[in-house]
Amino acid sequence: MLDYRTVNRANWDERAAAHAASPDYAVDRFAADPDFLSAVVRFDLPRLGDVAGLRGVHLQCHIGTDTVSLARLGARMTGLDFSGPALVQARRLAGSAGAEVDFVEADVYDAADVLDAGGYDLVFTGIGALCWLPSVDRWAEVVGRLLKPGGRLFIREGHPMLWAVDDRRTDGVLALEFPYFEMAEPSVWDEGGTYVATDATFTHNVTHEWNHGIGEVISALIAAGLQVTGFVEHDSAPWEALPGRMTLGDDEEWRLTERPERLPLTYTLQAVRTG
Repeated sequence: MLDYRTVNRANWDERAAAHAASPDYAVDRFAADPDFLSAVVRFDLPRLGDVAGLRGVHLQCHIGTDTVSLARLGARMTGLDFSGPALVQARRLAGSAGAEVDFVEADVYDAADVLDAGGYDLVFTGIGALCWLPSVDRWAEVVGRLLKPGGRLFIREGHPMLWAVDDRRTDGVLALEFPYFEMAEPSVWDEGGTYVATDATFTHNVTHEWNHGIGEVISALIAAGLQVTGFVEHDSAPWEALPGRMTLGDDEEWRLTERPERLPLTYTLQAVRTG
């Protein structure tokens, strides 16, 4: 079997330009409006608080929309991603938006080796990041190594209950068909398309993915020397996670059309390095 990073990087490399061109990422808005922020960052502003002057790193930053948004809020940001083509788009975005952001190409597990370990006030991770990693324990160790004592992790992520749901069913049933807990072997998918509106056709469609239960994420952070200071589950997601079964709200978040209280779709977690 090919290394999961090789497989997944090919998938992300091919989609970077299409994502940057899609209206869903609203790249043009960043150049046109100096106050514009990504939907992911806007959603969590009440929990994020004042980040002005903080030195931050955005792990698995993709094309940098959240990274640039945090820079616009006054943080001194670095973005890290393993996809070179994604970082081409991220640098282009930062330039057009007038944002001073450093972007570094590296695997997330190597972040504390290529960046300033122990030098960050804020580690940020956005939606759809942890599912590409085989070990949440290794990820938490990296976060702990990057943060200063008293530094904060801020993550909004897809809920493991959502990742366990089979969205291909046509009978309307929300069935838990896939692992909730982290498994040794990945779930292997071979699916064309992508999660944004685009006419592009892709050839690298295989991905290797893992789920990580809420307890596993929290336990990993505690073991890495962090104290969880906030945890909120949301009935919404910033993309149509279950196509055909969701409705877009005025807050630009998607919810189940029928009985949205049935399923948590995302969560926001905060933790502080204690020593």
